[in-house]
Amino acid sequence: MKIDLAKSDKHYYDATPHPELRIFDAYDYLTATGSGAPGGEAYTDAVQTLYRTAYGAKKLAEADGHDFVVPKLEGLWWVNSDAPPLTVPREQWHWKLMIRMPEVVTAEMVSGAQFERLTEGAAIQVMHIGPYATEPETLARMDAFMSAEGLAMNGRHHEIYLSDPRKSPAANTRTILRHPVTRT
Repeated sequence: MKIDLAKSDKHYYDATPHPELRIFDAYDYLTATGSGAPGGEAYTDAVQTLYRTAYGAKKLAEADGHDFVVPKLEGLWWVNSDAPPLTVPREQWHWKLMIRMPEVVTAEMVSGAQFERLTEGAAIQVMHIGPYATEPETLARMDAFMSAEGLAMNGRHHEIYLSDPRKSPAANTRTILRHPVTRT
């Protein structure tokens, strides 16, 4: 039976349009870190490398009798500035692109990308539906929720891309937004 994390781990891959506090365990990821605008050359190269690596790991796992669906692309985003992130030019953004790996994949099966175990713990999660340009509205709702609940950011902004923007109309694009948090 093929492992499909999107179906077996709804807690991770499903969100409501309203911010919710959730707890996330440690998970294994293929990662590539860089900087520059989304869609730029470095970003595009990193995405291609991650998928090439993911499909290589899938082939090795399948040979061992453990086939899986390659999970969705994810990204951690940050800026090296005290300025509000959305005011910083996109060319100055930093990212860690990720593809979560099922437990059957080990570091020995990976070449071409980093293999990391990351833990977010407590996080605010929400489903953003629409173009990336309207994310600030969803982020404002997340900030209001954090403020009302006595929470503060405790890590990097995390996005899970459930829709491929090349194949979906911008109005229908689905992206999970997640902020690791701590009590203030």
